Amino acid sequence: MPQNESRPSPHRPWEDGWAPDTTRAPGTRRLWLAGALAVATVVACVTAIALSDRPGDEAARRTTATAPTGADARRGPGLISFATPSTAATTAGAGPGGGPSSSTSPSPTPSPAVRHSTTATPSASSPARPTPAAPAPASPRRSLRSVNYSERYWHVSHGLVRLDPAAGGDARADSTFTVVPGLADRACLSLRTADGRYLRHRDFVLRAERDDGSSLFGRDATFCARPAPAASGAVSLESVNYPGRFLRHQDFRLRLDPYQDSDLYRADSAFRFTSPLAG
Repeated sequence: MPQNESRPSPHRPWEDGWAPDTTRAPGTRRLWLAGALAVATVVACVTAIALSDRPGDEAARRTTATAPTGADARRGPGLISFATPSTAATTAGAGPGGGPSSSTSPSPTPSPAVRHSTTATPSASSPARPTPAAPAPASPRRSLRSVNYSERYWHVSHGLVRLDPAAGGDARADSTFTVVPGLADRACLSLRTADGRYLRHRDFVLRAERDDGSSLFGRDATFCARPAPAASGAVSLESVNYPGRFLRHQDFRLRLDPYQDSDLYRADSAFRFTSPLAG
């Protein structure tokens, strides 16, 4: 039976004659534990920094996304604003107490009478256009013939005014108009059809419609005859409520277009009053 020899106590080597193992450096286990603890501390710090940065970035993105722009941004929070003040605010002056003057009025709202506000009145820098008044035709019943399509006349077809060749019967009556003093300006003229309608522009297209008695209709149906530069004795018809726009044919349809400094425009907008096609 094997004998159990007791191991000498490491705490009393001087009594039992036993010496500790000196082949391993003292404190090695403690060094490993300290190193692991340092690594864990560094990892924890890096993670905490990363997590603390993310909410700030997200908040900054939310703030940027919801920040007002333009004039509203100038009213929002902030210490310095680099927004340029509007011209109206600069020139309006200041009222009592340094605030904006209450006499500053907003931009005027276009009146219902001017509904085709798509084109502004030509400025002084626009190409020259005919301005003198042309003499009115001697006879009140006339037809209008194109200068560059001398075989075609103004003709009312399905409510619109076209440039069509002269034809017989009712077509001649639809190509004959009574020249009357302008509904909106008696110094200019209006054109009335045989059935009592007037030629007026609407959506910049010339058409024949019944007079509804409105001031808008009167202006839309009034044109001023100007000497046409394209041909001697011809006239160009300028709109009363849209100065600088003249009646011209395009694809043989009559419409109101701004003046253009071109030979084609001048020819398309030149017409001659002739004897009435209808007897």
